[in-house]
Amino acid sequence: MPQARAIKIAPSILASDFANFGAECRAIEDQGCDWVHVDVMDGHFVPNITFGPATCAAIRPHIKTVMDVHLMIAPVDPYIDAFAQAGADVITAHLEAGPHIHRTLQAIRATGAKAGLALNPGSGIDSIAHLLDLTDLICVMTVNPGFGGQKFIHSQLDKIRALRAMIGDRPIHIQVDGGVTVETAPLVSAAGADVLVAGSAVFKGGSVDHPAAYGDNIAAIRAAAVAAQRNI
Repeated sequence: MPQARAIKIAPSILASDFANFGAECRAIEDQGCDWVHVDVMDGHFVPNITFGPATCAAIRPHIKTVMDVHLMIAPVDPYIDAFAQAGADVITAHLEAGPHIHRTLQAIRATGAKAGLALNPGSGIDSIAHLLDLTDLICVMTVNPGFGGQKFIHSQLDKIRALRAMIGDRPIHIQVDGGVTVETAPLVSAAGADVLVAGSAVFKGGSVDHPAAYGDNIAAIRAAAVAAQRNI
């Protein structure tokens, strides 16, 4: 088993107060998050519409850590440059979003951003073996993409384990997105994930005026994930 990587908590602003995005980004960073996760949805690839490059550009000055942009859109390629120019540090595209994912990953890296590859729950990992050398992050969707607050799909744990073995010692993050809570964080961490996206589980009970709850939630998720790593 390759050495475990340090756990990173990436709150999804999809669960934050839309009227206070800048303040929410500052609050979760002040309370200890590692990355800020931005879920971009187009109403076509997934059944919801959220943010675009203009929103990313608006919140970028408020983010000191990593702006992690998850593109749940199709087509992807025409918009890569816009999200890179908006300040995305990581741009993740879905395997299922187009016919030429190799070209998409090349295009992301050409902008200077890190390239992420997302997999829906129904997708296997056999087709990504030849993409690993172009990939900085693999995002395992543990819910069907489109909405926050869904229940964790436990069958994806086997996919995370298989990915961890496939990646080996390559410097590739395994991110998990969907249904991450204090209860599920140990499961994905033990399976080999190191970047945990959490929306409702981070923002519940807090606000920009009372952000301490964010810190408590982030700390609890991190502690549960780290403890599971130690027990591997």
